Amino acid sequence: MAELKRILHVDDEDDIRFIVQIALEMSGGYEVLSCASGAEALAQAEAFQPQLFLLDFMMPEMDGEETWERLSALNGLAGTPAIFMTAKAERSTIDRLSDSGALGVITKPFEAGEMGDLIGKFWTDSQG
Repeated sequence: MAELKRILHVDDEDDIRFIVQIALEMSGGYEVLSCASGAEALAQAEAFQPQLFLLDFMMPEMDGEETWERLSALNGLAGTPAIFMTAKAERSTIDRLSDSGALGVITKPFEAGEMGDLIGKFWTDSQG
């Protein structure tokens, strides 16, 4: 099983990016690249070569699903899994994301102290 080390996190809210980055670096020991938009992620993802995308579901201009699709088309990133974060955790949305291959959905608001463990569990379960 591959150990998860590098996570690309995309969220349009500054405070969420800050909290998630600190939580994942401190509690999970992950290397996190935080981006404020799908476009920023597209510009930086190839150089970072993340093993996992952690994507806000609802963002202006390019939502999380489109961001995942476009990131997956970049060199070396095809098949990179995603976990989505959303305040809109409707069953139909969760089912659609799962059907498209997402490892999981984290509902906002979330417990920052549990973020590293939750990401780790989704990753481990997917490596099964």
